[in-house]
Amino acid sequence: MSLSEKLNFEKSPLYLIDGSAFFYRGFHAYPDLKRSDGFPTNALYIVLRVLLKVLKEEKPEYLVFMLDGKGKNFRHELFDKYKAQRPPMPDDLRVQVEPLKEAIRALGVPLIVSSGEEADDIIASLAARYKKERPVVILGADKDLKQCLDDNVFMWDPAGRAEKITSLADFKESTGLEPNQWADFQALIGDSADNIPGVPGVGKVTATKLMAKYPTLEDIRDNFKFLQPNIKKKMEGELENMFMYRELTRLRTNSCADLELADLKITPVERKDVVEYLTTYEFRSMIRDVNAAFPDGNATPESKAVPKEKATTAKAKKPEAGQFSLFGDATPVTVETRLEFKKAQAAADLPDLSGKDIGLVRDDNSFYLGVDGDEWLCKMPIADLVSTLQSAAKIAVADVKSFLRSDPAWSQIALSKWYDLSLSAYLLNPEDRNYEWDRLRSMLYAGDELPDAVDEVHPDAQGMAALALMHVLAPRVESAGLAQLVSELEVPLIPVLADMEAAGISIDLESFAEFLKEVSTRIEELTKAIHERAEEPFNIRSSQQMSTVLFDKLGLKPGGKTPKGALSTANSVLEKLMGQHEIIKDILEFRKMEKLRSTYLEPLPKLVGSDGRIHTNFNQLATATGRLSSSGPNLQNIPIRGDQGKRMRACFTAGEGMRLAAADYSQVELRVLAHFSGDPTLVSAFEQDEDIHSRTAALLFDKEPADITRDERGNAKTINFGLIYGMGPQKLSQELGISLNEAKEFIAKYFEKLGVLREFYDSVVETGRDKGYVTTLSGRRRLMPELHSGNPQIISQARRQAINTVIQGSAADIIKMAMIKVADNSAIAHLGGRLILQIHDELLVEGPEESIEEIGKLLQEDMQLVTSLAVPLKVDLGLGKNWAQAH
Repeated sequence: MSLSEKLNFEKSPLYLIDGSAFFYRGFHAYPDLKRSDGFPTNALYIVLRVLLKVLKEEKPEYLVFMLDGKGKNFRHELFDKYKAQRPPMPDDLRVQVEPLKEAIRALGVPLIVSSGEEADDIIASLAARYKKERPVVILGADKDLKQCLDDNVFMWDPAGRAEKITSLADFKESTGLEPNQWADFQALIGDSADNIPGVPGVGKVTATKLMAKYPTLEDIRDNFKFLQPNIKKKMEGELENMFMYRELTRLRTNSCADLELADLKITPVERKDVVEYLTTYEFRSMIRDVNAAFPDGNATPESKAVPKEKATTAKAKKPEAGQFSLFGDATPVTVETRLEFKKAQAAADLPDLSGKDIGLVRDDNSFYLGVDGDEWLCKMPIADLVSTLQSAAKIAVADVKSFLRSDPAWSQIALSKWYDLSLSAYLLNPEDRNYEWDRLRSMLYAGDELPDAVDEVHPDAQGMAALALMHVLAPRVESAGLAQLVSELEVPLIPVLADMEAAGISIDLESFAEFLKEVSTRIEELTKAIHERAEEPFNIRSSQQMSTVLFDKLGLKPGGKTPKGALSTANSVLEKLMGQHEIIKDILEFRKMEKLRSTYLEPLPKLVGSDGRIHTNFNQLATATGRLSSSGPNLQNIPIRGDQGKRMRACFTAGEGMRLAAADYSQVELRVLAHFSGDPTLVSAFEQDEDIHSRTAALLFDKEPADITRDERGNAKTINFGLIYGMGPQKLSQELGISLNEAKEFIAKYFEKLGVLREFYDSVVETGRDKGYVTTLSGRRRLMPELHSGNPQIISQARRQAINTVIQGSAADIIKMAMIKVADNSAIAHLGGRLILQIHDELLVEGPEESIEEIGKLLQEDMQLVTSLAVPLKVDLGLGKNWAQAH
């Protein structure tokens, strides 16, 4: 359904596009998108996507594309610091300006470039002029444009993660203001994006309350003597400035007086010119959208489909809404004949593969091999195939680890020859989540930026598809600066993970059984106690029955609701009800015991292999920060804290005649933070091997470290780690059991005492905003397009993600470096030691009882010296027969 249909427009609307905003957004959202010759096309890509969407779905009669012109405007004359903090336009963006203008003209869309003012002023002027005549739709998300909203003026953001339409009613409901008050409001609170200071100390809450009583700046000035003392103090000396700030943020409505409606009408399009443009910039899949948007006109060139006899379809799953696809939106590709495979039942049947790039896909007991434009179906002993492949230059496969795990023969191929397609796709966009071969292959046929050499890959040719994907991904990995990360860290880690998975870890089945028996007995006791306190039996595992008992029968005060509106019985809610009834304590313990039973004690023994060991899968492509995860079973989620955690870990043991060495990085993320920020307090504390939490507590509570209490240290620890993960005052107040104001004061004092940290956090966010991504210690990247969102909540979340990625991602880099170093340590191997498990910041090595102490020292040394930071890396080492003793 088109927007016109959704909003029931009776007349053809006027569409006004904030082109500069989409231009910058595309540049930051897709930083690596380039033409095959290296010319950047990322900004062009998003703008054309938006334009073609509007042209195809809305069939507009009147549409204008606005761009900001060069140089300063009247706002710079009013305030010389206006937007002064913004860097110049990046070179890779600047070279796309003229091609953008060419595309807009080719699509028949009127283009206006501002001069002496901003594009927003032109949008506001045209909206004001024509809103009484017809609906006006502003395409953009800039908050200043909210001034334009009216009964007949709407804002639409078709390029966001969730397509957003904002009406006048939406604006009033969310702000409590009228659009003509918006500039006054922005003048009070300021705008860091435009370097408008605002009134110091006046935030959104204060400004909202103030304007509810005094609707305009004039009203505030005229009633200054009646303001509350604390607000009056903030406003003193700012009464004149706030009017100037309003002029900076208020949009003009008197621009382009000579423009008539006829000037804003879309002109006829030469479709062949548009197709030629899209072909030139390698946006071939957009040709379909052009055909849909302009059904009349010259015929478009036929696609390069292979002539066929019988139809076959390669179906592609579309990416989830808002996800960045490596190859655009995939669509089914229909071809008309089946592929004739060449067959090889022995190595001698294959051509000479020396120095050639190969695509290889496993299918049960056979392999599809693509080389020199031919697709081979290979059914031969793996050892023979491996022998033949050893002379190849590169072997592109979906997942190297699966090959290494499937047969030891594959390890004979040099690691440098493998090209892992899923790994490359993951590193380019670690939040895509799905890197399975079927999806990667289907994405190939979306065809946005494919080199001509791979355009004709038959959908049935899996080996050639793998090879084509390598030719697409490898240049992108290189241009994104990720090649060194691949060759020096991620690919060398693959055989380490494969060996760890093969090794597994031994478990004590008798200990598991005894522990399960004790937990089951305790569950029975708790069930009886809970039923007695409830004075009736009920299903404790049923949240609905639990809610009825707690809130209807026992009359406890509800602590919250579920998203569907039911009274919540979540643990976090019940913990707040602890003092209301004894039943709460029993329920929480029941759930704890039940989780031990159902998640660990019953299922884990069933997963023991014939070798008496559990074998987990280490996932290299699962997290946006680069941390490894574990599944089938998840051994990184084994309980750690308390008696139950220790008891659980005691069930994981070394093999017969062996012992375990557990080495755990001490506060590695805080050390990474000290390294990147250079904060003197943190650096000094780690250099002197002080207790960092006591040192922080001493600053927060103005005490000597020796006088810090256990609770004060605990509070400092919470805030130290919490702020790494972007904890806000509300979460901190919950964690520490203090008021929201106290939490805010805590955070303010923290950054006052450790002032360099605030500068570091701000620099991370600023870098993410400028470059479109943030990087870790090893150069791993995470795209940060949300930092340019118009939604404050999304921006806030993106800020937390940016900081978390740099810190946690760098810690993940360090543990991966350590894993490779330990696995490659010939002295450890000679002593009989082998790496068997990685749990966040901890490595577990198994070795003979008589040499485990020496192995442990080598393990600890490797981990501490694996990389050089501004502060020392510290590793705690433990040895033991089981994991609990070693940890």
